[in-house]
Amino acid sequence: MLSISIDNVRMQATAQNKDEALQVLSEILVADGLASADYLQGLKDRETQSSTYLGQGIAIPHGTPNSRESIKNTGVRLVHFADGVVWNAAGDVVYLAVVIAAKSDEHLQILQQLTKALTDDVAQPIRTAKTAEDIIAALGVRREFVLQEALITTNCQTAAVDELYLQAAASLKKQRLVDSVFLPKYQPTRLSEALSCVVIENHDAIKTSALAVAVGELQALALIVANQTADKVALAGVLDVLMSEAFTQAVKQNDKAAMLALLNIESYANWASASVVLPNKHGLHARPATALAELAKQVTGEILVAVEDGEYVSAKSLTKLLSLGAVRGQRLTFIAKADSDAANHLQTLAAAVSEGLGEEVNKPAATLPSAAVPKLNREPISIEHGVRQYAISASQGLAIGEAYLPKQQQYQYPMTASDAGLEIDKLHTAIMAVKADLQGLIADSKRVQIAQIFSAHLALLEDDEVLTGANAAINDGMSAPAAWSAFIEQLAKAQASLGNALLAERAQDIKDVGQKVLLKLLGKQADSLPDSPYVLIKEDLLPSDVAMLDPARVAGIITATGGASSHSAIIARALGIAAVVGAGEAVLQLNNGEQVLLDGGEGWFVVNPSDEMVAQCQKTQQHRREQKRLAAEQAHAPAITTDGHRVEVAANLGNVGDATAAVANGAEGVGLLRTELVFMSHQEIPDIETQIADYEQVFDALAGKPLVVRVLDIGGDKALPYLPMAAEENPFLGLRGIRLLLEQPELLRNQLIALIRAAKGRDLRIMFPMIGCISQWRAARAMVDEVLTDYPHEALQVGMMLEVPSAAVLAHQFAKEVDFFSVGTNDLTQYVLAIDRGHPVLSKQADGLHPSVLTLINQAVQAAHAHGKWVGVCGELAADAKAVPILVGLGVDELSMSGGAIALVKAQIRSLDFGQVQALAKQALACQSAEEVRQLVGEWS
Repeated sequence: MLSISIDNVRMQATAQNKDEALQVLSEILVADGLASADYLQGLKDRETQSSTYLGQGIAIPHGTPNSRESIKNTGVRLVHFADGVVWNAAGDVVYLAVVIAAKSDEHLQILQQLTKALTDDVAQPIRTAKTAEDIIAALGVRREFVLQEALITTNCQTAAVDELYLQAAASLKKQRLVDSVFLPKYQPTRLSEALSCVVIENHDAIKTSALAVAVGELQALALIVANQTADKVALAGVLDVLMSEAFTQAVKQNDKAAMLALLNIESYANWASASVVLPNKHGLHARPATALAELAKQVTGEILVAVEDGEYVSAKSLTKLLSLGAVRGQRLTFIAKADSDAANHLQTLAAAVSEGLGEEVNKPAATLPSAAVPKLNREPISIEHGVRQYAISASQGLAIGEAYLPKQQQYQYPMTASDAGLEIDKLHTAIMAVKADLQGLIADSKRVQIAQIFSAHLALLEDDEVLTGANAAINDGMSAPAAWSAFIEQLAKAQASLGNALLAERAQDIKDVGQKVLLKLLGKQADSLPDSPYVLIKEDLLPSDVAMLDPARVAGIITATGGASSHSAIIARALGIAAVVGAGEAVLQLNNGEQVLLDGGEGWFVVNPSDEMVAQCQKTQQHRREQKRLAAEQAHAPAITTDGHRVEVAANLGNVGDATAAVANGAEGVGLLRTELVFMSHQEIPDIETQIADYEQVFDALAGKPLVVRVLDIGGDKALPYLPMAAEENPFLGLRGIRLLLEQPELLRNQLIALIRAAKGRDLRIMFPMIGCISQWRAARAMVDEVLTDYPHEALQVGMMLEVPSAAVLAHQFAKEVDFFSVGTNDLTQYVLAIDRGHPVLSKQADGLHPSVLTLINQAVQAAHAHGKWVGVCGELAADAKAVPILVGLGVDELSMSGGAIALVKAQIRSLDFGQVQALAKQALACQSAEEVRQLVGEWS
């Protein structure tokens, strides 16, 4: 009878179309001795008669009756095509081909065994399977109960059952038999005076049923994990052995050899070994595996091979080799009995693998030698035209326009002048002219952020130091342009040398203002911007660049540096301009006027795209505009999933004047008021009354909707010019957020008073940034309680930002005391991944969808809900279309984002099924990288 087993699974197959796939399947059957090459025609003939597609990504290709003469032996092979193969005119994609070589109607037996696959929803696990075990699990086929030498650990330096349990669980995870060592709570059962046993059944973390034993000081723990497909007979036999007197004695004597013998596990401890890294691009597929098996057969004696310390299989069996699913870069370890011909043959096998087993290969390095550690290369690499170039997604949207790269202009002017008074008058006139221009721009600005930038420029020109700073050089005989240029350069350098990112940006503002005055002095105009929509290309965006970012004219933005949470990305999202960042230095070599197409959501751009690309982009743009229009019509409707689960969608604000627009965009409140940005709009620390006036604007605009306020969060990349801070080697890990506020308690106390007085009993929720330990939280909370004695507020909620990993890990403790958590995914991500989100090269890896970050968010949600508290996410992740289903599925109660994203996110939530996204989030937690999570969501959607 034909049956499905793990030995019959083949991973890593690739094919561009069905014909290629049938060729691959035929080659596997031929290599395994099941059919001759003529069987390929039978497979093709069957497909012309009727499609063998079953559904759920599965097909059962088999030959026609006329092709049975090509069958050598009856058999079945399960071949996984990770990238999928379009199988029929309807566009159905096959990921698993169950190819059958049978001389009669045995394929019906396979159909019977696939009953589960045909009735349950297994398309997703089939598509995303990484190992043969994954395939068998998805199909519901019974697995073996795993017994391996690597799972029996002796000489553990502990007598504590808890530590032995963790040791056993770690062994299972190392062999990829479980996904996590954090298995559920357990109650050990005493089997004998020396052995306890824990049995965990049907837990989501269990991939394969198995036994692990950890032997400590006169005590051992046996950990059995079993799922629904466990081999019950094998499990019963293992329990009999564990309860035997002989096994108890082996434990007492720490005799591993005796334990292995009793469990019928062969020991390879004294076997010879050789290891090698697999270099083949497509892994150990049929052709190289066949070559390896034939080479192993050249000597007598057993040769076994394992992948990355996994289970050993025969190196002489093609089917066993293919079942390993080994991929490029994994380590293969060959073993054989010592002092045998097979042992002497191991180095020959390792050398053959290293050379590619007949395929051309580029050998991957198992470890990177120190001399080969890559250095950051700032040299531009040419960009291929007409081809997608990938960068970091920064702001959603499609854009088409001509490239515009602002060039630094060099101007000619005399260095000296004889009439100092005349030169000073010229400079004064130029400064007054620029001030008048700025005042006009401030009056005409439609966006508060832009007006603030121009106001900052104007304030610079009203500074006495700036007004008179060049006079001394002019009196010494320099011309006004020369003296002014030298003064501005010196002033900017001094500002930039303060070692603070925000102040460095202020240095750029100084240069920008200086350039405006210089142009007035010389009677010149700045380069005119393109008349048609353009794509702005710069190394990075500066605050002063916001003035030129008119969404009606700037179609898109590309920067050479930056990450998804960088200043450039945040500006682009706030203005609703499609953008990619971190594109590399090569973009700075593009020519003005070249056509550029970019997709900010997908994170790619094309220089000089084809007409087809442009047409498709325009079609997609129209579709997205329609989506935005429909979303805007329903912006004020609540975000409720199709099965009735509601998520609150709020706005992030950096300016009190933006609250009205946020409500108009559909915000159900403010989920994050960045008060440090409110402070920045003042020339000195605002007193209590000034702050009250600011906060009242937001409360009035919200008209009863909740306001979540983050108290002053400065330090790191944020500083106040009027609040000097000592330079720190790493300000992100220094005096920042609550740490600074507890050092300057009056600053915090005054802000708390202003907030509570401004609220007048309205819905106010205060949160503290950068909480890292419980003592910080309690100190901050105590200050709130102190203020409340003088200024009561019956409905006040007090919570904390979750952005420091130590606090996220201990969320279960904080949840007992806080009223809510707000997850700051920008900082949490950079701290968890140890990647500076502003790093020009590494920032692209700082993705909040990394499973480590999602795991912490999940733990926070579980902890908060257990105590009746709510959780919000206020980082940039909240508006990421790929992240929204995951965050909703994790149970996040509130998403807060820039106003322009609110309507679309609410529309997206209304299209989701809460039960489905819960399952999706569960899968995301099991992923190994952010890329894998994004791929998972992409396939799901």
